[in-house]
Amino acid sequence: MTYSSEELLPGTQRALLHRIASAQAEGRTPSLVAAVQRQGRIVWNGSRSCVDGHAPDSDTQFRIGSLTKTFTAVLVLRLRDEGLLDLDDPLEKHLPGTGIGGVTVLQLLGHSAGLSAESPAPWWERTPGTLRPGLADVLGEQTRMHPPGRRHHYSNPGYSVLGALIEAVRGASWAEVLQREILEPLGMRRTSTWPQAPHAGGWAVHPWADAMLPEPAEDLGLMAPAGQLWSTTADLLRFAAFLVEGDDRVLGAASVEEMRAPSAPSKFGPGEGAYGLGLQVVQKSGRTLLGHTGSLPGFLATLWFSIEDDVAVVVLTNATSGPLVGTIAADLVEIVAEAEPRIPEPWRPLPEADPELLALTGPWYWGTHPNVLRLTADRGLELGPLRGDGRGARFVAQPDGTWTGLDGYYAGETLRVVRDVDGRVSHLDLGSFVFTREPYDPASAVPGGVDAEGWRGLGA
Repeated sequence: MTYSSEELLPGTQRALLHRIASAQAEGRTPSLVAAVQRQGRIVWNGSRSCVDGHAPDSDTQFRIGSLTKTFTAVLVLRLRDEGLLDLDDPLEKHLPGTGIGGVTVLQLLGHSAGLSAESPAPWWERTPGTLRPGLADVLGEQTRMHPPGRRHHYSNPGYSVLGALIEAVRGASWAEVLQREILEPLGMRRTSTWPQAPHAGGWAVHPWADAMLPEPAEDLGLMAPAGQLWSTTADLLRFAAFLVEGDDRVLGAASVEEMRAPSAPSKFGPGEGAYGLGLQVVQKSGRTLLGHTGSLPGFLATLWFSIEDDVAVVVLTNATSGPLVGTIAADLVEIVAEAEPRIPEPWRPLPEADPELLALTGPWYWGTHPNVLRLTADRGLELGPLRGDGRGARFVAQPDGTWTGLDGYYAGETLRVVRDVDGRVSHLDLGSFVFTREPYDPASAVPGGVDAEGWRGLGA
């Protein structure tokens, strides 16, 4: 057993240690390592092992399985940001001859292309990639399980196709592009396509006896972009910080934010979440967790981060099954977030106050429904209901004087400030909805007009 901490309170440290110790014992896994990050810094490491004196640490590699998909998605978004493809492009435009050319890049990223979940037998995770030398061998004959774009259906072969797309556009292997464009810029020196010492060995634990069997570690070939990588808790927390803030050397903040948004209709059960672009989105104990789970024979992995709580957690184990690493990682986030809530940044006034923008703030009415328009610290606008739940959004200014919705019901919609002939603000036009300073203001362009007799009581 090992653990260390720089900032967390002793009670929080013990709760974290107790959770992973229970997970290793109850899950019957040879070893388990976990780490917690806040404010971009690792604040806790912990591990348990069945062999005294041989507990893994933050530099020990484990296989991370489908966490690899997030890296592949970042590479595809880089191609989009460079103008080399569009997410709505059909696959055929860049990678002809696959037999699934009509599906889009976006559908592949969000697992809504309708492709099969697995490649044809034999089980790709326990057999060498040389058995599947071409995409036809990966996709098989029954490629379409559902109509494209209709629902989320997780597809490992879909990410193999995305790897081939990256290679076709870049003219280099997926592994080379990954190393050059993500791992080196982010300083992830302990993440690789093949294990580098020190690394854990993968084991299967007998379900009804305390006995173990070594698992093979195959080179997955064309399936590598779906699950090949090995990494450490330290490297994966570095990757988590990137997925929160972005890094212009790899992918800007707007694009990583795009990855975090649900991308496809989901058929998940209650509380199971959704899928963005290479990122899972789950709800646990009232908080949103983003990241990815991963598994390959002999290994289980999870990376979860909560932007609201400023907590990221990685859990890695070397067992085929047993510990529920997704739940364990979510529990570690909750322990820290509940025991040591994030300290808010101090309130500070704006560096300058624009009189024209200030004049737009305050109450506005959509019909009789009161809303409030606020000026944000980044010189944006935020519209929301005065009371309770309702439609709202943040808006960013455009060069032509309009505003574009960034999220919520009005994402992508245009907000216009409409002025009268004297230049005074008459009303706001938001996607054809008219917002006035008074409810059903007769002086404004209210659709359908306003009764000339105005407001009245019951006896009128």
